[in-house]
Amino acid sequence: MFYTYILKSDYSNHYYIGSSSNLSVRLSEHNFGRVKSTKKYLPWKIIYYETFNTKSEALKRELQIKSYKGGNAFKQLIGT
Repeated sequence: MFYTYILKSDYSNHYYIGSSSNLSVRLSEHNFGRVKSTKKYLPWKIIYYETFNTKSEALKRELQIKSYKGGNAFKQLIGT
């Protein structure tokens, strides 16, 4: 299984969109400061995820969500 996920910072109002084959390990990497782009906004929590059978499907979805650029489609996805 592969995952596309959205994290939200408990520290600020920042979001992070990514994909991984192991969601719990990846969240730990974010929260232990092992991901440069998320390090300064610790801690993070998963607010949304989707599952896929292949890595390419997960990456394709990640890029699609990133293309929303915080607009209405993104807000609907995360339920705000």
